[in-house]
Amino acid sequence: MEQHKKKQHKSKNNHIAGKLIAVLQLLVSVIFAAVLWNSGMIPGIYLAVLIVLLLVLFVITFDLQYLKPKVAHGIGILISILLIMILGIGTVYLMKTTSMMKTVGGATYKTDNMVVVVKKDNAAQSLKDAKNYRFGSQTSVDQENNQLMIKDIESSVGRDINLQEYDTVVEEAEALLAGKVEAAIYNEAFTGIIEESIEDYSEQVRILYQYGIDTEIEQEETNIEEPFNVYISGIDVSGPITTNSRSDVNIIMTVNPNTKQILLTTTPRDYYVTIPNISGESRDKLTHAGIYGVDASMATLENIYGIDISYYARVNFTSLIKIVDALGGVDVNSEYTFTTTHGKYQIQQGINHMDGETALGFSRERYSFEDGDNQRGKNQEAVLTAILKKAMSPAILMNASQIIDTVGDSVETNMTQDEMAKFINMQLSDGADWTIESQAATGTGDNQACFSSGSQLLYVMWPDDAVDAALSKKMQQVLEGK
Repeated sequence: MEQHKKKQHKSKNNHIAGKLIAVLQLLVSVIFAAVLWNSGMIPGIYLAVLIVLLLVLFVITFDLQYLKPKVAHGIGILISILLIMILGIGTVYLMKTTSMMKTVGGATYKTDNMVVVVKKDNAAQSLKDAKNYRFGSQTSVDQENNQLMIKDIESSVGRDINLQEYDTVVEEAEALLAGKVEAAIYNEAFTGIIEESIEDYSEQVRILYQYGIDTEIEQEETNIEEPFNVYISGIDVSGPITTNSRSDVNIIMTVNPNTKQILLTTTPRDYYVTIPNISGESRDKLTHAGIYGVDASMATLENIYGIDISYYARVNFTSLIKIVDALGGVDVNSEYTFTTTHGKYQIQQGINHMDGETALGFSRERYSFEDGDNQRGKNQEAVLTAILKKAMSPAILMNASQIIDTVGDSVETNMTQDEMAKFINMQLSDGADWTIESQAATGTGDNQACFSSGSQLLYVMWPDDAVDAALSKKMQQVLEGK
């Protein structure tokens, strides 16, 4: 009799434990649904169906605790535990995704990284060690940032510095290497320009001191549900993504969410153009516009094609490797068979499955082609097309965790988290396939002086006005849904 009572008591305890686990399942379900609703990514109809399904599962697992067969109790508890684990993991990933989108999106400022550079074998280890040095400075461009940097240096060392001025940043760098000055002050974004003139310059110097200057970027009102243009900028450094730098990849992505069309328009880095509000009537390479900020690059492209660019996304070379690897590699179509200069990767004509390093080598290659920069632009479009196709496919779910962990440090955009969520919501609502097309600007090669680098002749590409007009027309047709 006593044994029977013990069994009944144990059975009752099991029922209570099962019911408590089912209630915990309900609580986790509510949290998951709330996080999902708050993310804004899921269409309302899908969310409603999910909530009904979660309620039904709760009723089933809870009711199983009232059935007499013990096996029903165990099945109910097992289902509840599995659902708690799945929903818990799902909630964590949703929160990480939302956090990543907030980190990546809503960029409102650009950063000029001003540096003090000395020769590599210089004895100074801090700015105070260099307080009696002769400092070089250039006077042709970027004067506002230069003056802010000089004030910061003088404040740090507690005295006026001995300043030697040069017309261009290249002359300043040459003076440093020749020993005419012991330190040079300039915007780190100009390093690429210096290296165009002085071979192995970066190997001969080191940064003694740096000072970041943040400048707000003006934002305009946008509507993600209407057709829009995105400027995709590939910068040539692997440091902080917000830092101003030359833009070696310049692609306008024209998106029509209503007709599910994407048009990728590539403009060569050496396009010889004016930079609005920067260069006046003087011309410069398009890549140099990035030195003055992503907004300067956007204004330059808007001026070329007579369009409005609402959004931008910046990635660096390190980003490309991480993104492609996070996607599990991408399938890229190559027009030619060749070996990349960067990495010596063998590329076959047709479809190539590429990891991040291979995709980077493919994107940077120009010496293997008669058409040089023009073909490089087409290859960059091919890689971007492959990334877009993979990112829009169900295969992305297999690598969701790695992608979330990767993208936050690799991409910067002015598209807000709410806008990204709304765009994902739209895509999930109709699930339609996208049509992706590509086009590229072409021109005539030449050697000319550039606004940002002074009188030295550099390779440039004169735009073809007829080609630019045709590209602009195609962009407008996509925006209009034609």
